[in-house]
Amino acid sequence: MPRRRPSTRPVTMPVLHPHAGGIDVGATELYVCVPLDRDPQPIRRFGAFTEDLHTLADWLTQCGVTSVAMESTGVYWIPLYQILEARGFAVCLVNARHVKNGPGRKTDVQDCQWLQYLHAVGLLRASFRPPETVCAVRPLRRHRETLVQGAATHTQHMQKALNQMNLQLHHVLSDLTGVTGLAILDALLAGERDPQVLARHRDGRIKASQETIAKALVGDYRPEHLFTLRQSLASYRHYQGLIAECDGEVETLLGAVASQVDPGRQPLPPAPAGRRKPHRKIPGFDLRAELYRVLGTDLTQVPGLQTPTVHTLFAELGADLSAFPTGAHFASWLGLCPDNRISGGKVLSVSTRHVKHRVAQALRLAAQSLCRSQSVLGDFFRRMRAKLGAPKAITATAHKLARIVYHLIRTRQPYDESRLAAADTARRRHSEARLRAQARALGFQLVPAPAQAVS
Repeated sequence: MPRRRPSTRPVTMPVLHPHAGGIDVGATELYVCVPLDRDPQPIRRFGAFTEDLHTLADWLTQCGVTSVAMESTGVYWIPLYQILEARGFAVCLVNARHVKNGPGRKTDVQDCQWLQYLHAVGLLRASFRPPETVCAVRPLRRHRETLVQGAATHTQHMQKALNQMNLQLHHVLSDLTGVTGLAILDALLAGERDPQVLARHRDGRIKASQETIAKALVGDYRPEHLFTLRQSLASYRHYQGLIAECDGEVETLLGAVASQVDPGRQPLPPAPAGRRKPHRKIPGFDLRAELYRVLGTDLTQVPGLQTPTVHTLFAELGADLSAFPTGAHFASWLGLCPDNRISGGKVLSVSTRHVKHRVAQALRLAAQSLCRSQSVLGDFFRRMRAKLGAPKAITATAHKLARIVYHLIRTRQPYDESRLAAADTARRRHSEARLRAQARALGFQLVPAPAQAVS
């Protein structure tokens, strides 16, 4: 048979998106690539001013581009994303780690070409982005966290000033910024130095006695430390005012979010019994009721999920999780499931992916708070901790919380712990059967312990 000559034609992938473009986003300039047959100069450079972004959108429209891919570079992509989305473009926002180019090919021009090619052949997956009403709440939620951290920093400055004057007030009171602590600090900065008079500001809920507080207020009142204390207290109260303003703006934005449930027909369930209530109202409005209205279910019924945690979940995810087909996809997106790496038939690693996500962090903190919970999830966390250790137990419990949250938001159903309890009962029966079989194999008989009488 005659020998076939090797083909010299280049191997190309089928183009799935013929009207695709690619944009390399930078702080001061953007490089845009369109298909080669759309313009004599298919790669152009644009500035980062708003006028330049509108010119960029006009040029894409002129070239017949309908879909655009760009990397999520810092926060520089946000203005362009909003402009393109408002102009009717299908914007594919991708993770920069997923579109790495080969070595020796790292330039802005080649990056936009690479993005355009990958998007044209359908190799890019768009990042999850909630609706615009949720995106408006997200930066305020993150800004509020920054304000709380700033207020905590000034609280530490107050404690440092008290330490330098040997005033042990913050060691006697559990919260220096509570009613008693602020009243004593105000009187102290007003010129009062008598410990007995200062101790009379003690609130009735304080566990420490008035005599103990008076002893803690005996110290060396130095003017330089008093000056630091005064400024730190003023800064703390300034931050509290900013936090209150931020809460008011969040309340306004949440009011514009569509309701998933009518609280009049389906009222908010009562708060779970046995939950530790916060000592102060954070924020200044009924956030739990608002989150129930916009989510369609009360996630605070889930053990470990408090109102601030649910607020973080809504600000980062919204009320629509249809972008994730199943709870497993949702948990994988958060990096809370094993990442199997297999090469040559050998398992190299099953550890979780290194994902920095606020939702995953919130779920991990919620899982860690279940260490003493008398619930099915608390039993699961303690069992996993005894089996795998604390870090892996936190991840495993956060994974279970993620699947529960996904199910509740998708179905708008209330949390029902009996389903988890039934699974736990089945696990106990399986463990008991295994123990009985092992006992029979060793020639023993498993006898249940007698029930202890309740006195």
